[in-house]
Amino acid sequence: MPQFKTEPEVRLVSGLERPFDNAVATARTCYSKGIVTPGVVAGDGKSDAVRDKRRARRDALAKSIFDAGHHTTLQHANFQFAMSGISRQAIWSFLHSHPYYNSEQVSQRYVEVNPGEDLEGGFLAPDLGDPTLQQLYENTIGRQFAAYQELIEVLKPSAAEAYFDRFPGRRKDAEERGIRGDIQKRAQEVARYVLPVATKAHMYHTVSALTLLRYYRMCQQPDVPSEQRAIAQAMIDEVLRVDPGFEVILQQPIGLEETVEYAAMNSNGPIGPKEYIGEFDAELGGKVSKLVDWSANGEDTLADSVRDVLGRPRSTMSDEEAISWVTDPVKSTYLAEKMNVTTHSKLDRALQHSAYTFAKRLSHTADSQDQRHRTTPASRPILETHYTGEPDFVTPRLMEESEHAEEIYRRSMRDSWNAVNALLDEGVPFEIASYLLPNALAIRFRESSNLLNLMHKARMRLCYNAQEEVWNAMIDEAEQVAKVHPLIGEALQPPCVYRDLAGTRPKCPEGPRFCGVKAWQLDRQDYERVI
Repeated sequence: MPQFKTEPEVRLVSGLERPFDNAVATARTCYSKGIVTPGVVAGDGKSDAVRDKRRARRDALAKSIFDAGHHTTLQHANFQFAMSGISRQAIWSFLHSHPYYNSEQVSQRYVEVNPGEDLEGGFLAPDLGDPTLQQLYENTIGRQFAAYQELIEVLKPSAAEAYFDRFPGRRKDAEERGIRGDIQKRAQEVARYVLPVATKAHMYHTVSALTLLRYYRMCQQPDVPSEQRAIAQAMIDEVLRVDPGFEVILQQPIGLEETVEYAAMNSNGPIGPKEYIGEFDAELGGKVSKLVDWSANGEDTLADSVRDVLGRPRSTMSDEEAISWVTDPVKSTYLAEKMNVTTHSKLDRALQHSAYTFAKRLSHTADSQDQRHRTTPASRPILETHYTGEPDFVTPRLMEESEHAEEIYRRSMRDSWNAVNALLDEGVPFEIASYLLPNALAIRFRESSNLLNLMHKARMRLCYNAQEEVWNAMIDEAEQVAKVHPLIGEALQPPCVYRDLAGTRPKCPEGPRFCGVKAWQLDRQDYERVI
């Protein structure tokens, strides 16, 4: 297993008191006339003999219900970890690749990457055991970081021009208003595309006991099993330190070569990524996101579902009226609420029956934003199965506004892929070499959503403050849904449109973060942006 020069820093900062005892207490409560407490389960205040007997019974029951698959008892305990020194690759591939977590991590959009005294402090560095290979790896990261810093400066004029096109009234007194920082953030948001996925991040990450046990069991699947194992082990160690009871049900990780993914990757001869990529991109037809499947009777089913909730026959409520009760903010004032309350609304739950699937191509950094929408699940790739050895990346719009910036960018892309290929040629495992791939790396996948969650995503990602690629993808999705389901498509709008129609003020909920575009006055087809 590859070694790293630095280990992930994982610290348990918050968790339910006596989580293991609590899990068993909740199980026993299901079959008790009253609430069973953790103290009763553990034999608190009893003699040594009684306490030992109760704890043995606790452990036996915990193992019995765990082996039987009755795992809801493990969701009552949640653990909050403070984590640092985690690569962006491991966060994308492992920590954020499922729906059952909550995270707040440092943003490369708003915080400039600065490794400090040495590059190793800001980027994951494996111990390659060979000075020449080690130098190749670390020198590549040094050039990537230098390109990032250079691009920030080169992009500032283009970022400033785009910024003042959006906020013309701020050009006159830009210095007094502190606009320089806003322009800096726009430039660094685009410059980050050249940074490697080895870039470290710090975060708060919260999961249930059940998810933590799943992490440990599945931590050695691709893409970066060594780092994932180190992260999961550190999390488990922290929990066992405060509650060793979980040892009773702790399953050891499935080895990489025993995973289904490994077996599938090595079946049916050599992988053909070039042919696959050609097929996928042809299917996209130039779109960022292509609607490839949908509920054939989506509008009919939605209308019927609304009538089901209300007990209304078709003779007294048309399809159009029924759908309007869950898509028109004039009627459905929930759509202008500050919180997303739709899953708690009896009417809005009708939106769950219409579904859509999209084929998408985003950069690694944009997909890291997209995957935070945990209720629009996707089947993301094992990167090794997509790797062709040729540069395969996404170019942000702002980069194309400057010939100098685009030249630096493309040179950095070539350099990154050359370095990865050189390491692979020397026998370095793909797991390690792939850390040098840039944030710009193209990720191809399919993503599905029911209408309830797609509407929420549209409210978040059609706002001009959303990340550029995710915003473009959301426009593609909204326009294509509107073509197959016109009544539904009208409901995919940014928050300011809902608030305008509902009569809620201010129309923009972002306050000082107002994007500068009165989107409520525009048709969705006319949306356009550079930054």
